[in-house]
Amino acid sequence: MKIGIGNDHGATELKMIILPYLEEKGYEVINYGTDSNESINYPDVAEPLAVDVASGKLDCGILMCGTGIGVGLAANKVNGVRAAIVSEPCSARLAKQHNNANVLCLGARIVGSEAAKMIIDSYLDAEFEAGRHQTRVDMIMDIENRN
Repeated sequence: MKIGIGNDHGATELKMIILPYLEEKGYEVINYGTDSNESINYPDVAEPLAVDVASGKLDCGILMCGTGIGVGLAANKVNGVRAAIVSEPCSARLAKQHNNANVLCLGARIVGSEAAKMIIDSYLDAEFEAGRHQTRVDMIMDIENRN
């Protein structure tokens, strides 16, 4: 599985923990974020990762900023992206199972590194359940296509 990981300056430390964690688990990880604490604009990271998820170049993405909200808002502007901003494992699992979320957004100021690992594992281990959920995902995508 090919995963994109992106972050702004507020989440560099968390990314430096998560990236090797994912690689040790056997995932191919592409770094879209900064490796510096110098201020950058999170939309500059979120958009290219989201575009690559929507195009199929990546299987999914993980975006991080201070709260996860900014990167989530930016990623969700890309057609085909369903970015979920989560702060605990159950929501991460359900975001995949029920909403087929293809980008996971975390807040480095909200969750610690161990919680982030549990959240990411819950997300990556889950599978989309389709069925009645597919109808709802299709409805969300119809809204996107109309607007």
